[in-house]
Amino acid sequence: MKLIFATNNQHKVDEMQAAIGDKVELVTLKQAGIDIDIPEPHDTLEANATEKSRTIHRLTGESCFSEDTGLEVEALHGEPGVHSARYAGEDKAFDKNIDKLLGKLGNTTHRKARFRTVISLIWKGQEWFFEGICEGVITHERRGAAGFGYDPVFIPDGHNRTFAEMSLEEKKAISHRSKAAGKLVLFLQNQ
Repeated sequence: MKLIFATNNQHKVDEMQAAIGDKVELVTLKQAGIDIDIPEPHDTLEANATEKSRTIHRLTGESCFSEDTGLEVEALHGEPGVHSARYAGEDKAFDKNIDKLLGKLGNTTHRKARFRTVISLIWKGQEWFFEGICEGVITHERRGAAGFGYDPVFIPDGHNRTFAEMSLEEKKAISHRSKAAGKLVLFLQNQ
């Protein structure tokens, strides 16, 4: 089974394909011949995911899915949340985003956070949502070189290493994106 994944982020494609395994073959926007950057203008992960999946469905008429992910930090009242990718500016620079996050947290000891992924699937013309959450804490400094985004400063609950200190296989076993992808695969297997 092939499914268009409405993203231009190769890190997300790699992580999602690892989570889904060989059950579904992901077709990237580039592979589908689509060269657009879909805006994410909404206040919720759900609405941004819908914007992307509906745009690709309108263009192709094919079943497709998209996801939007946010890091929600309790001490910052849910920031950066829906603005995670552009937290420090439109250039989506991971280092600047992390600098801003660590700067806003300062020396506070309350560092509880969670990653939340929402997948919007357009399947046979109908939309379905799947959510994955990974609870954890924000470190005081970067640790590790793997992963992307906020991975160097996020330690999932029950672990003592950041996502950036884990292999893709280790991260896949516990990540927010993998949890949402697992629900997506389960849905598709029952169709």
